Amino acid sequence: MISKRERLERTIAGEPVDRVPVALWRHWPGDDQRAADLARSTIEFQRRYDFDFVKVSPASSFCVTDYGVQDRWVGSLEGTREYTRRVIERSLGWTELRVLDPRRGALGRQLEAVRMIVEALQGQVPIIQTIFSPLAQAKNLAGQETLIKHLRTAPERVHTGLNTIVESTLRFIEELQRLHIDGIFYAVQHGSYAVLSEDEYRTFGRPYDLRILEALNGDWWFNMLHLHGDAPMFDLFTDYPVQAINWHDRETRPDLATGKSKFGGAVCGGLSRWDPVHNGTPAQVRDQARDAIAQTNGRRFILSTGCVTMITSPLSNIRAVREVVE
Repeated sequence: MISKRERLERTIAGEPVDRVPVALWRHWPGDDQRAADLARSTIEFQRRYDFDFVKVSPASSFCVTDYGVQDRWVGSLEGTREYTRRVIERSLGWTELRVLDPRRGALGRQLEAVRMIVEALQGQVPIIQTIFSPLAQAKNLAGQETLIKHLRTAPERVHTGLNTIVESTLRFIEELQRLHIDGIFYAVQHGSYAVLSEDEYRTFGRPYDLRILEALNGDWWFNMLHLHGDAPMFDLFTDYPVQAINWHDRETRPDLATGKSKFGGAVCGGLSRWDPVHNGTPAQVRDQARDAIAQTNGRRFILSTGCVTMITSPLSNIRAVREVVE
């Protein structure tokens, strides 16, 4: 039997594999506020299902809490948190951000969680840590409406803030590189025609994305791009220096086969997190998974959902996702 790393490396390269690799990931509300609890939940999930990689999923606020943002969990099925305090209201606020120390506060806790996960799993499975794009972090600092208003009315101030966010992110990644993980899950939330124009993303998104991605450790062999939401600007991202792309392929264009034709690495998805993984039956999960494998001929394909699995999805459906590739 080949290792999980070898299975993924062959998949990325388009080579034959013993089976299609598979992974699911989810949020851990409540647990994600403490390093040891997030680590334990992540480790136990992996040990139960034996996925081909572990995606570490902190709360989206982990990278902005140290700026003063506050949030709470109020029962979202996604496990995401509601923001109760933003720190930027006036456009001048973007110029007042300061570079964060990644070894302290929420960033330091996340590094500790990753360290625990790496130590427990002992190199048996590839591990990737979630990194939110600078625009996604900016949205969490100001709120979506305020961010978009400011980037259209005070663009230079927003650029100043984005540069600070990039520097904080790069310092966090520099510390991550000491922990012997395998890459990052780079989450983009604004590369969507439903949110911004393509010109706006080329101005406020892409340059900052590339500054981060091009600075990654050359030893990180498994970096995945996630395009969140409807109507992704897919063609704008196909040259990003990543090994895999994940998007809501069952809910929006492009479909899996088209996306694969546009990108040279692996595509990750094929399952709708709502129907069937959350609301359906194991038989429906298996049917959709087999359709996805057929769409891709089982090459350059990782079976997963297009975004996080719901925290209340039936365990029988999760088992079906894992077992269908055997």
